[in-house]
Amino acid sequence: MAPNGSVQQPRKYSDGAEAKRIAAADALKKHWRRWGPYLAERAWATVREDYSSDGDAWRYFPFEHAHQRAFRWGEDGIAGISDNHQQLCFALALWNGKDRVIKERLFGLTGHQGNHGEDVKELYYYVDNTPTHSYMKYLYKYPQNEFPYDQLVHENAKRTREEELNFLKRLLEEYELMDTGIFDEDRYFDVEIEYAKHASNVDDISIQITIHNRGPEAAPIHIIPQMWFRNKWSWSDTDYSTHEDEEDPSAPTSPRCSREILPEMPDIRLLSKDGEPCVIEAQSSTMAMYLHCDTSDGIEGPVPLFTENDTNLVKLYGVPNKNKYAKDGINDRIIHEDLSAVDLSHGTKTAAWYNGTIPAKSSKTIRLRFTSLHEHHTDTDNSSFFGPSFDAVLQARRVEADQFYASLMPEGLSEDMRNVQRQAYAGMLWSKQFYHFIVKDWLDGDKGQVAPPVERKFGRNKEWRHLHVDDILSMPDKWEYPFFACWDTAFHAVVFSQFDPWFAKKQLTLMTREWYLHPNGQLPAYEWNFSDVNPPVHAWAAYRIYKTEKDIFGREDRLFLERIFQKLLLNFTWWVNRKDADGLNVFEGGFLGLDNIAVFNRSEGLPTGGRLRQADGTSWMAMFCLNMLEIALELAPTNRSYEDIASKFFEHFLYISDALSWSSDDGVDSSLWNEEDGFYYDSIVFSDSRVVPLKVRSLVGLIPLFPVLVLEPEVINQCPDFKRRMNWFFENFDFTKRNVDKFNDPKTGEHILLALVPQDRLVRILDRMLDEEEFLSPYGIRSLSRFHKENPYVYYVGSTAHRVDYLPAESNSGLFGGNSNWRGPIWLSTTYLLIQSLQRFHHYYGDKFVVPCPSNGPKSQMMPLNHVADEIMHRLMRIFLKGGDGNRPVNGPRGGKSNTDTHFKDLILFYEYFDAESAKGLGASHQTGWTGLIAKIIQKA
Repeated sequence: MAPNGSVQQPRKYSDGAEAKRIAAADALKKHWRRWGPYLAERAWATVREDYSSDGDAWRYFPFEHAHQRAFRWGEDGIAGISDNHQQLCFALALWNGKDRVIKERLFGLTGHQGNHGEDVKELYYYVDNTPTHSYMKYLYKYPQNEFPYDQLVHENAKRTREEELNFLKRLLEEYELMDTGIFDEDRYFDVEIEYAKHASNVDDISIQITIHNRGPEAAPIHIIPQMWFRNKWSWSDTDYSTHEDEEDPSAPTSPRCSREILPEMPDIRLLSKDGEPCVIEAQSSTMAMYLHCDTSDGIEGPVPLFTENDTNLVKLYGVPNKNKYAKDGINDRIIHEDLSAVDLSHGTKTAAWYNGTIPAKSSKTIRLRFTSLHEHHTDTDNSSFFGPSFDAVLQARRVEADQFYASLMPEGLSEDMRNVQRQAYAGMLWSKQFYHFIVKDWLDGDKGQVAPPVERKFGRNKEWRHLHVDDILSMPDKWEYPFFACWDTAFHAVVFSQFDPWFAKKQLTLMTREWYLHPNGQLPAYEWNFSDVNPPVHAWAAYRIYKTEKDIFGREDRLFLERIFQKLLLNFTWWVNRKDADGLNVFEGGFLGLDNIAVFNRSEGLPTGGRLRQADGTSWMAMFCLNMLEIALELAPTNRSYEDIASKFFEHFLYISDALSWSSDDGVDSSLWNEEDGFYYDSIVFSDSRVVPLKVRSLVGLIPLFPVLVLEPEVINQCPDFKRRMNWFFENFDFTKRNVDKFNDPKTGEHILLALVPQDRLVRILDRMLDEEEFLSPYGIRSLSRFHKENPYVYYVGSTAHRVDYLPAESNSGLFGGNSNWRGPIWLSTTYLLIQSLQRFHHYYGDKFVVPCPSNGPKSQMMPLNHVADEIMHRLMRIFLKGGDGNRPVNGPRGGKSNTDTHFKDLILFYEYFDAESAKGLGASHQTGWTGLIAKIIQKA
């Protein structure tokens, strides 16, 4: 309901063609989401594909094996699509005539090879996408000269994390593809791939591939669209293992199968005859799809090639193949001209091979139709499939996508803001992925395969045998993090709720289902270690999604809210039982998603002995309490039983608040507040009861700002049992007076502020947070105070120094893999939560409560907290928007081509985190996931 009690009307975009498709899909009337961008961009070197004894996924399944070795758990490709169970896949491969393998997947460095961990070394962009994937556009920049695989590996290997230079240490930047000079003189192809679904058939997709030669000379290229079935037959219950003398213990997951042994295998076969338009059928027991391939002026082909999606055992392990043809057959036919490497009629993997030379500054187009329509046409010009109707479908879906996003975006946005926001939405949608992982099968091994090493029974994820995932999930980054990360998912869902609340709710609901959630109540973290602990943000995300759907679409999905609330009760209980070791309402939690932020690795035992009390862990739990309280109060008016549980979370919050901020009345000092510094710190509690604060000014000390809730009189008055219990608690427990703020409005009644941080401490924390020499960057909030640039924090354990320096860009240590850094850079996820907290504080304190922003310097102004929140949002937006010089700070000080070239300057990459001094994007380059929050920030700002 709207504030006046009327039902809020859905926004105007609910009337458009895309919105109608979304509604039909939500109501299960038409399966518009069946086909989507569900291929990973890296399936090799994942935990799922790792069957080693030492758990080194990077070395067990390297990039060099990927084109010869069948994947067990999922497929990858460039600009790929699949059905929602990834039975059948389609993706693009290319060859410039010089590379040693065809380009059918994205290359990058492993965690061992990169000087800051794993990193993709390609240039590609998510240009457009709609919630039903009715229209999708992807851009890949393919060099015309030989791809510099070895150069990227060797140069990055020479670069350690830091080097000595003039007796000073400087962090070494990563060596990127652009640094190799491969794009000099514009000697590359822009390869645009567009997908458009037909209005009357969810299984009918027009595909247009446009190749632009940006270079000064004509250049050859092979365009190789591929279609294949995911290999499920090699791991079926049928025992088709070979004789003992053929077995190779170094290849425990080598698929061995043939149609003679397993006749129910899917099949891809050529339907057309010589002289007819090329039509390829893909058929399994559950589907039949057809790939119609058009000809193109000036381009030879298509030539259909067939092979099997099976491992090439001969090349990898020196044992005979079970089938004549293997996964790399198409590669060998095209590059090595090996006619015996492919079949010409059928297989489980196919390619339509086109090749030609594209003149300088010119383009060529390839058109395909991927469809369930099986009419075998004999017209020689393909007019029935590729006539004017093909172009009309593409254009219609483009226009509908434009209309959908135009109606979603607020008026008054600049064209640049619209461009950034739309590419952020596109990145969110392209980052969907089919994720398949059955931990029990992974631990025990498959029939017909050599049993996994015995060490695996006692290693990674052994406690998660119940986990069974076979879903479309939102990935943080489909190359660097092609697996779900629990707390990332919550932020993703909040962004999705603006345009696809069904998918947003589905993501959160899945994480709490019994085949994900551990029986003890723990949420799975991520595949490298499901038992790691992420911040408990799902209750926050669930309520935000519920409110967004209510505000934008006029719908109240109370069933969703109630279901997820019940499951999160289990998770809350797990936290209380497992992470409050002393029962004092002061929580641990380990690294809590902040990787290297602390002096020590917080997921391991302290080298000092003793136990760590975490300001962030305790604050996250306080926030969890308030989120659950808010949900309970929302549900209580229609179900009075929720008033009881609301009282429980209200009281629990007050106990946590008191423990974090105050010394208790019985003399136990659990407080993490440092009165002298005006800041919250983690502390070590030793066995002799000594408490030593770790005085690092980091995001850990700002997270106590997150838990904020204003109880409005109209909410309280709807819950009389809760109100009565709350007032009784106030009257009987004096400690509540220092943890609660109230004011009585003569017109509306009593307003109550629940927050960890009282007003006087809020002023002191904000004085640091808004100090440009501490946390306030020109581009947001630093994760570590700039104070530590000149004043590094050092803690000695014996003669060993443990040190925290201000590092505004990359990490100088290998802690947690060294591929992220919380010692200075800007992260959108936590900054977004700070912005929300400031807005809530302002809702209570109003315009009369003002603070200086920045808190020092000549540009300081006194601002109410909502204006402070606005200022931080605008600083975040500067990361992506063009400045007065036309450059985007995200591209870095040496952005060059990315800022000035016509074919680069309007393309946006959404990095994992950002240099606190320059705003250069760092870490994973396609982590639209939680960096997609910039779309929500633009919407509000």
